[in-house]
Amino acid sequence: MDDRVRQWAPTLALSVLVLALGLAEAVSTTYVYSTHGRGALALVATATAGAVAASRRFPGPALALAWLVLLLQLASDTQLMLVQAAFVVVSFASARWGHPLTVLASALSVPGAAFCLVLLVATQDYLPLLDVVGYQALLDTAYRFGDSWRIGAVVIVVGLLGLPWLAGIAMRFSDRARASQASQVRAEEEAARAVRESEQAREIARLRDEQARLARDVHDVVGHSLAVILAQAESGQYLPDDDPARLKQTMATIATSARSSLQEVRAVLTPDAAAGAAPRPLDTLVEGVRAGGHEVVSRELGTPQPLPPELEVVAYRVLQEMLTNAVKHGSRDEPVFVERHWPDGAFAGELRIEVRNTALTRPPAGAGETDDTGRGLDGMRHRLEAVGGRLDVRRRDEDAVVSFTVTAWLPVSRL
Repeated sequence: MDDRVRQWAPTLALSVLVLALGLAEAVSTTYVYSTHGRGALALVATATAGAVAASRRFPGPALALAWLVLLLQLASDTQLMLVQAAFVVVSFASARWGHPLTVLASALSVPGAAFCLVLLVATQDYLPLLDVVGYQALLDTAYRFGDSWRIGAVVIVVGLLGLPWLAGIAMRFSDRARASQASQVRAEEEAARAVRESEQAREIARLRDEQARLARDVHDVVGHSLAVILAQAESGQYLPDDDPARLKQTMATIATSARSSLQEVRAVLTPDAAAGAAPRPLDTLVEGVRAGGHEVVSRELGTPQPLPPELEVVAYRVLQEMLTNAVKHGSRDEPVFVERHWPDGAFAGELRIEVRNTALTRPPAGAGETDDTGRGLDGMRHRLEAVGGRLDVRRRDEDAVVSFTVTAWLPVSRL
């Protein structure tokens, strides 16, 4: 409501002023036109005031109404010259707020209206109100120059009407420039917010990936160590009481496994501190399982070669998880088979790591394929896929015997 009042108030106030001046001219003049009289003068003043009132909200109809009043005055003898100044307001409003077609029409109206006003003045015998400023004497002087004065008068009137029109055009483009600048500022703010949100999303994704990586690493390290320690502790229960040396050896092996696990957990949680540490060879995993009392048959085919650090870590963690599942779900009386097959030739190939184990009793669904939390198998797949590798898990049921074969492939290249 306040916006509407601010939009309508200036033009309404100006229209009231135009109406008052027009009515004052119609009432005060002593020269009454023979055909239409004062009522026609009042009607012209009212129509012109209406054009001024509508110029802000409806510049197109206001311009048409102003032209209608001007043409009616040319066709009759009902002339109110002071009211014609309202054309200035309509011209300004059309240039600033009008439709592009209205702006074009108002631009063409400036010289046209100037010509009509000069023609109206030239055909008027007596203008009582304007005679106060010596207009009639000025007109008599102009007639001494013949008809050429009309050209100068048209130029002057075009200037008088053109200045408000140019002011309206200038303010129109100024408003557009401010709107464009405000739109650009909003677009820049939106872009900056999108960048911030994108950076936040990337940071959240990075933190989640880091959290998932830590969870996988801790799971692999702790799960493997606990499985080995548990196997060693269970084997200690069957040692003869009169053989303390073997019991001490078993306890020492448990302590070594726990200490190694603690070191690996610290390395996982503080990767910067362990960045320069040499990776542990894959054979240490096999020896750790053997120390726990499990029989491990290990075979390595092909020519071993150094692996890049990221592939070495993946190979170590994947084999660690394979052996953990074999120890947890496999039979202690059956061996665990570990095979590493290196690619031959001078070109790129794949390192194949395979672990096979057997359970004498049918385990629960999913046992041997993954741990209780489901992270083992998913963790291995994620690690391998991140470096272009793949994982295959096969389960074979024969009567009450369930066997598992887990195979991992890692892309490597010959140096």
